[in-house]
Amino acid sequence: MEKPIENFWSLRLADVKDALEANNFEVHIAENVDAAKKIVREVFQRIGAKSISWGGSMTYAQTGLYREFKDYPGIEVIDTYDKELPPEEKFERRRRALLVDLFITGTNAITETGKLVNLDMQGNRVAGITFGPRNVIILAGRNKVVPDIEDAMMRVKNYVAPANAMRLNMKTPCVKTSICEECRSPDRICNTWTITEKSLPKARIKIVLINENLGL
Repeated sequence: MEKPIENFWSLRLADVKDALEANNFEVHIAENVDAAKKIVREVFQRIGAKSISWGGSMTYAQTGLYREFKDYPGIEVIDTYDKELPPEEKFERRRRALLVDLFITGTNAITETGKLVNLDMQGNRVAGITFGPRNVIILAGRNKVVPDIEDAMMRVKNYVAPANAMRLNMKTPCVKTSICEECRSPDRICNTWTITEKSLPKARIKIVLINENLGL
């Protein structure tokens, strides 16, 4: 068989899609990043979004969609990734991003039972997923799939969070140990958990499962 890993994940992602759809998420499967970008563009056009923003997501950045949307003409774009902004303006933009028509981000984990599990530092990403934006697109590589919530939380605490702390040059114990130390550091990025069991309204949250490893 050609491409056994891709074929293996095609079958797994199809099952995850069924589980997510049973929980009222709108779900698309993309065989690669280019297919994912096409799906996002189609959703963007279909919903007629007049404003757009995003939460922190390596996957979103890796697809190239950030570069495509940050200067998109004819709509209100609230760019929360601009590194030149002073902290006060970044914070204000993150607040404004919660009222856009389309909010794009990633997820830390997706369970095989069709639930999203996330852990945030400031909370703007999980806030956007939970309530506010009219539509949410979640971009998720196949590496985000785990069996259940316990596995999801283990993945986040002992892989995603330490790796992110390293990526962001945070002064936390996990940067030195690679394991969550339940720290009290001012740089702690593990502050707000969310478990999204269902999408309400139905199809408000649209998930693009990508048959590639993306993000952390």
